[in-house]
Amino acid sequence: MSFFNLVLSVLVIGAVFFVLGQRAAAGHQVARTVKLHSRSHYHGIWAAITATLPALFILLVLGLGKDLLFQYWARDFFPPEVSGGDAVDRAIALAKISNVVDGIIFGEVEPWVQSAGEAWIRWESEAIVVANILVLGISLTGGLLGYQRINLRFRARNNVERILTWMLIGSSTVAIFTTIGIVLSILFESIRFFKLIPPQDFLFGLEWNPQFEGAERAGSGGGTATYGMVPMFVGTFLISFIALSVAVPVGLFSAIYLAEYATPRVRGIVKPLLEILAGVPTVVYGFFAALTVAPFVKSVGESVGLEVASESALAAGLVMGIMIIPFISSLSDDVINAVPQALRDAAFGLGSTKSEAVRQVVLPAALPGIVAAVILAVSRAVGET
Repeated sequence: MSFFNLVLSVLVIGAVFFVLGQRAAAGHQVARTVKLHSRSHYHGIWAAITATLPALFILLVLGLGKDLLFQYWARDFFPPEVSGGDAVDRAIALAKISNVVDGIIFGEVEPWVQSAGEAWIRWESEAIVVANILVLGISLTGGLLGYQRINLRFRARNNVERILTWMLIGSSTVAIFTTIGIVLSILFESIRFFKLIPPQDFLFGLEWNPQFEGAERAGSGGGTATYGMVPMFVGTFLISFIALSVAVPVGLFSAIYLAEYATPRVRGIVKPLLEILAGVPTVVYGFFAALTVAPFVKSVGESVGLEVASESALAAGLVMGIMIIPFISSLSDDVINAVPQALRDAAFGLGSTKSEAVRQVVLPAALPGIVAAVILAVSRAVGET
């Protein structure tokens, strides 16, 4: 039975015990003057939890631990020159064995690799049988034990809520430790990097040419690897500035039009169309910039006598500006609509025109929200660049 079928079987067993537990609780309640402590569905949930959670936990442990165990056993097949080598040699040997297990064979395979692969396949089949017996047995046993505890005095609701509380705590703990792991991983790799590259060269270097030492790479010209971040900073700020030069006027003017001048019919059509731009994946914008906008910018530049590279910052900035227009237009539109109508009526009562009321009353009142929308667009532009 495959992993998916095994999980599905455990869930089916849990559903069966849910029905049995609910019926058992209802049966205890019939013809009794004493009421159940918990509603019948809590008893069903208790039986389902005892039938599924322990079995799924064991299945998770087996799924994560079997590969580590098989890798440890496979080292018995390593020849002395591999087992006595460094970690890279052992990793390559394990990759060769994994290819044999997956049926990916390139050229002639060493006898020890073939033997290890065949043993690994045998271990996998035996592990599947053991997992099926163990997981299904634990599921049925847990369900029966949970079912037997159902009676009039059993506090099913308290037990279920306690288990759910621990599940929520476990989920929060996993999220916290995942964040800590990401931070520590980046920190340790950064420390390793700065042991090789001085921080001042990284922060203030004027050339970015990452490569292996002495390796010839397309466009790199060989030589020593350099990791100066100044070109990266300048390129990021340049593209972000171009993007904001496009997005801020277009987004703000479209928000003013939709909020103050457009009819409800036009607003109902144009606003969703603008917000669709926010749902387009970034890679699609990059594809559009590379195949359409960049050649167009290059041809326009050449037509006026300018030499423009196809990978210029102008093309990237224009497309980036289109991408962040919805952030400014949608948020600014909401902020402008939140300005009290009484301010507009007061401006009209003093003799202001529509445009004067928008410029001198509405926009100043909505300025904090508009600035927040622009800051959000700046963060998106810098991050995507």
